[in-house]
Amino acid sequence: MNDKEVINDVLVNLFNEIMELEGQAIITDEYKDITNNDMHIIAAIGLGEKKMSDIAAELNITVGSLTISMNALVKKGYAQRERSEKDRRVVFIHLTVKGRKAFHHHAEYHRQMTDAVVGALSDNEVGVLAKALEKLSVFFRQYQK
Repeated sequence: MNDKEVINDVLVNLFNEIMELEGQAIITDEYKDITNNDMHIIAAIGLGEKKMSDIAAELNITVGSLTISMNALVKKGYAQRERSEKDRRVVFIHLTVKGRKAFHHHAEYHRQMTDAVVGALSDNEVGVLAKALEKLSVFFRQYQK
């Protein structure tokens, strides 16, 4: 295969491969009660406090869709809701101790994945890859609009 064919093949298959492998790596016995999607919601919530609308925007989903997933995460003890004292329509989400533990577990997988790629490249290659991935990200953001 020439370079363009290799790049196309990687782009076509990479997302699905990452999602499948990530699911296997992060949904361990300890986290078998949640999905890979739930883990990404936990990652989007982060270690602070966020509004439902901000989390939904970050994940590119509707607040309604997020509400369904959030109900499950609250019920399973990963997250908590709190209404704003200033505006009762605003709902803040934060992770529980269990949710923060899941957050760190997921972040560690991503650190290992990134380290594996960076560790196999020279400093110059890392810079080139970062620049190429940035340009690819810009393409996807512009393409969806």
